[in-house]
Amino acid sequence: MKILDKYIFSSFVKTFLAVFVILMFIFVLQGIWLHISELAGKDLDYAIIGKFLLYLTPSLIPLVLPLTILVSSIMVFGGFAENYEFAAMKSSGISLQRAMRSLIFFIGFLSVVALFFANTVIPWAEFKSINLRYNIRELKPSMAIVEGAFNEIGDVNIKVAEKYGEEGDKFKDVIIHKKTPNKIGNFTVIKAEAGELVSSGDKGLALILYNGNYYDELQPKDYKERKKKPYLKSYFDKYNINIDLSNFNDVDLDDTKYNYSYKMLNIPELGESLDSLSSDFNEDKKNFSNNIIMRSGARRLGIEKKDSTKLKKNTQKLNSVEEKDSVSYDVHTVDEFFNSYDLRQKQQIVNIAIGSVRGTASNIKGKEGIFKSKAQRLNKTEIQLHEKYALAVACFILFFVGAPLGAIIRKGGLGLPMVVAILLFLTYHFVGIFAKNSAEDGTISPFVATWLSTFIMFPLSIYLTYRATTDQGFINTDVITEPTKKFFRKIGLTKKQK
Repeated sequence: MKILDKYIFSSFVKTFLAVFVILMFIFVLQGIWLHISELAGKDLDYAIIGKFLLYLTPSLIPLVLPLTILVSSIMVFGGFAENYEFAAMKSSGISLQRAMRSLIFFIGFLSVVALFFANTVIPWAEFKSINLRYNIRELKPSMAIVEGAFNEIGDVNIKVAEKYGEEGDKFKDVIIHKKTPNKIGNFTVIKAEAGELVSSGDKGLALILYNGNYYDELQPKDYKERKKKPYLKSYFDKYNINIDLSNFNDVDLDDTKYNYSYKMLNIPELGESLDSLSSDFNEDKKNFSNNIIMRSGARRLGIEKKDSTKLKKNTQKLNSVEEKDSVSYDVHTVDEFFNSYDLRQKQQIVNIAIGSVRGTASNIKGKEGIFKSKAQRLNKTEIQLHEKYALAVACFILFFVGAPLGAIIRKGGLGLPMVVAILLFLTYHFVGIFAKNSAEDGTISPFVATWLSTFIMFPLSIYLTYRATTDQGFINTDVITEPTKKFFRKIGLTKKQK
């Protein structure tokens, strides 16, 4: 029996390693393609590119590892069934579960390693990868210029409407605010129809502008003259600006100053972050609610009415519930309070009320975006926490989907097993993606979103294991075919009798 276990184990491990390397290579190429704009034209050496790939690889494990287990199990057990090796095992009294025993321990060990990997290596790789990518972006000045926004390079702030050229070093509609030594503010503005960046030495750069105007705001010592806002204006066909890049190009690619991403945290840190974010979010909502109630004046309702017993009672009620953040009042009391004023005072009260409501609505609308952003960050952090556990469980469950499915379809190799595995994994993967996207805005619970695809695969694994153990197909077609055959037989007998 040990020989059989070794044979099954060695067959699976060989296939697993081969599939893992192939899939990892494919996903790494995809990752390079996604980040090619950050690497191209930076004159990076092979060591930096190697670091980039090294830090990118661990983040691909949550995709590659479950797919590898699914593909390998379908291929190996499909090959056993296709070559009648399972038939020989069953004739010797060896069940499917017994044949899977050595691999069950291996997949269990692999799941534990995946949990450890997700808790330690992946956060470290994300930390290194994000910092390296930020540092690489600073290597080329043209890459630091974003269209439609002011960007600081050296001692100038530059804004361009459009970038073009092979390296994005040519611009259209350039606006520059040039810093003046020993002065606070922008007193020099340069506008040009076009411009380009040209290297002017190891530590310098020349910005050449074409067809533009130079505006220089003068600052006379006399205050009366300064109120006239005098300025100088000149036109140029070509204008050169030398930019000192001695500090700009001095980039430490090993610098690690970015450490705020939730992807960089392990399980204990995610737990602390969740507690902190949750308490901060709840405190903000409570404070905002109290602020809205206080600004509305609801708690002070009826205080200025002196001769009404109902208003006094209402005031006592309001004071009693002030600590409970809830307001209740009598409608008749409010009408009596409002009707005690003349028409002009009523108009003033209405105008004040409308202004208060508009201010409150504007305040709520402005705060809505802040609360939404905080809720998304909280949900993403919780999703990241559950994903670490879900990866380990998914590896174990997908094995029990792939192994019996391979025994059922009875086909090995890279043909049908690969197609079936990819279809199953895409279903698993896209269900998880759609659920997580819905959980980010609070549509569904982050816990449900993270575990939904695993919950779907769990009953499928039980069903497939049962069908493979009892030597049944994927679907019992007799339920459909047998009634159909009986129906046509009855029709045939009826015709013969006639």
